[in-house]
Amino acid sequence: MVRQVLPSYMQTAKAVPEAESPSMTVLAAVARRTGVDVADLEAPLYEAIDPDALDRLLQHGADVTVTFEYSGYRVSIDGEGTVAVEAADGGVRP
Repeated sequence: MVRQVLPSYMQTAKAVPEAESPSMTVLAAVARRTGVDVADLEAPLYEAIDPDALDRLLQHGADVTVTFEYSGYRVSIDGEGTVAVEAADGGVRP
């Protein structure tokens, strides 16, 4: 697998197991970006976006990208399961 090198303020992730839902892929990427376990994230995902709707929208590799703010980060996920996580204010965050 080839990984793209990105600036330190961005993190991308690819859903490894195809059975992993887009919402779980987002949580895993944000957890990695913040350096905490998924269970220790400060806010539930549903405070930013409806996880079930996100999963349904992105199922089966839909040709769409969804971008939203979650826990101080701008999160983008596409139908292939690629996630980008960057500081919502454009600044550098851990």
